[in-house]
Amino acid sequence: MTREERLAVLGADTVAAIRARVKQAPEPSDELVEELRRIMTNPAGEIPAPPRPHAVWRAEREAEV
Repeated sequence: MTREERLAVLGADTVAAIRARVKQAPEPSDELVEELRRIMTNPAGEIPAPPRPHAVWRAEREAEV
């Protein structure tokens, strides 16, 4: 939805009220910004370790038996 479409749907008064409310919000702490940055740059969480070579996996399986 474009800015113009939002304005048409919500109306100028509602958009102005939202903007005024947003201006009242306090600035986020440095810790919050850093936490959000980590989430936004890696939303899926930790990157899984690369798969082990087949020979290593096979040796581990044989050791279990």
